[in-house]
Amino acid sequence: MSKSKYLFPLILITSLFFLWGFAYGLLDVLNKHFQETLNITKTRSTLLQGAYFGAYFLVALPAGFFMTRYGYKKGIILGLSLYAAGAFLFYPAAQQLSFNFFLLALFILASGLACLETAANPYVTVLGTPETSTSRLNLAQCFNGVGSFLGPIIAAYLFFGGDNGVHHNLESVKTIYIFIGAVVLVITGFFLRTKLPEIKESETISSPSMYGKPLFNHSNFTFGVIAQFFYVAAQVGVAAFFINYCTESGVGIKNANASTLLSVGLILFTAGRFIGTALMRLIAPNKLLAIYAIINVVLCIVVIWNNHWISVYALMALFFFESIMFPTIFALGIQDLGHHTKKASSFIIMSIVGGAIVPVAMGLLADKYSTAVSYSIPLACFIVVAWYGWKGYKVKDGKSATAVVVEFRH
Repeated sequence: MSKSKYLFPLILITSLFFLWGFAYGLLDVLNKHFQETLNITKTRSTLLQGAYFGAYFLVALPAGFFMTRYGYKKGIILGLSLYAAGAFLFYPAAQQLSFNFFLLALFILASGLACLETAANPYVTVLGTPETSTSRLNLAQCFNGVGSFLGPIIAAYLFFGGDNGVHHNLESVKTIYIFIGAVVLVITGFFLRTKLPEIKESETISSPSMYGKPLFNHSNFTFGVIAQFFYVAAQVGVAAFFINYCTESGVGIKNANASTLLSVGLILFTAGRFIGTALMRLIAPNKLLAIYAIINVVLCIVVIWNNHWISVYALMALFFFESIMFPTIFALGIQDLGHHTKKASSFIIMSIVGGAIVPVAMGLLADKYSTAVSYSIPLACFIVVAWYGWKGYKVKDGKSATAVVVEFRH
């Protein structure tokens, strides 16, 4: 970084990546936890994912409009405030033993995360010289991965360790979310007292050929929204029923052990991002996306086969090959959009709603047949992602998107 004055703002922005990674890491453990403590079905437990990712769908565009008018710093403060409010609402929800109250609290919390994600990536890229923007972004994403795998480890100890009574479990839920809310408020205070650079619309440069061409006439964008919808659906579904799958695999895995295995899967996910970035120096990003998606189709077949530890290991391996999919689809989707880029980014963020809708279908299959059978849905989703990496990513005029993606990632 060229100016040391950017160091503290960068640390603050990087902390946001950790915060929403940690929130997501807890989410999949809560699924299994509430099935047992609140006596709800697998299908009903997926409403947690519905509330979480539904908030992204509903809040992404309003958050963008808010930040356009009032600035990104105020958008971050709004996001942190909603995050803290949602976390504190977990306490009365646990007091009332109300799953619906938990859904409301999680929706408010995730609304805050949607605001933070809308703002954080642009901020990281401007807090220093353009030459080092990607290294800063990779650093921030690393902390997102750290938060994601720490969440299940901590949740395994608090939710499934020691006494397994309902009262104890919900007391641990209260404790961790009150702690989260307090930490978020402290970080909010730092943001209030720290001067941050503002991102202006004038910084977006459009190619002259892009003017007059409607956004949805760009096939790489429209297919990118579809591919991202199905990718997030697969990612969320794979993780949401991970603990159920492990405990039902017939090899004697308990809830706490399954949560630890989930953390290992998320560590593989984080490692996969670094390895995938290195591989993109040798393999075109769209080709690597297609290869990884095909591998995950095969792994899903092994998971559905349900052959004890072999299938459990295949389930864990899915995380590694998911790792590059979100940013690669995102980059391919906004290729060559010029002045449409910001609006396109909002729509791609909204496609995260796939994580709210499709896991419900997995829950229905899991309740009616088995958890293993429900993984046929992620299998179908990865087929869509493979097609996008093979053909759907192409810009209509035939130009390759590879150069722009490499620029985005390197």
